[in-house]
Amino acid sequence: MSGKKGKHEPEKEGVLATIWDYAKTFLIIFLVVFALNKLVYINAVIPSESMQTTIMKGDRIIGSRLAYKSKDPQRFDIVIFKYPDDPSKIFIKRVIGLPGETVEVKDGKVYIDGSEKPLDDSFCNEVPIGDFGPYEVPQNCYFMMGDNRNNSLDSRYWKNHFVEKDAILAKAVFRYWPFSEIGKVE
Repeated sequence: MSGKKGKHEPEKEGVLATIWDYAKTFLIIFLVVFALNKLVYINAVIPSESMQTTIMKGDRIIGSRLAYKSKDPQRFDIVIFKYPDDPSKIFIKRVIGLPGETVEVKDGKVYIDGSEKPLDDSFCNEVPIGDFGPYEVPQNCYFMMGDNRNNSLDSRYWKNHFVEKDAILAKAVFRYWPFSEIGKVE
């Protein structure tokens, strides 16, 4: 009987070593993916119709957390950020007003710093309506609007109208779902 125990002990050690190797590999992969998700990219599911038709409800987007490490957000960038009225919620909108600018909406058209020519809104899915503002965008802050202007909870309606730069998590760069729409987000 003692001879049989001796045979099983090396087999048992081999199985445990194999399990430990798989566990280490899984742990390393998990830690790398976790670190990338916290430092390099963000995965977002679009919860509403506010960005239609640029991004549709249910689309899945990858955002670059590194996009604004060395430069500032630009007008018309689509960004993922913490909602100013409840930072536990994540929103995605288009940058419209930059720090130091005055944003005003007249008859649905957006005007910056009293310009006579409105901003290009060709990405909007319908003719925008309404009058809002003027809003003076503070330094280090941004004014956001959805592309579905008539159905978007955005800077025009928030208690805190502006998104601070530190609350911007990423620039939307790539749609990976649905498969029929895979590609760069513009």
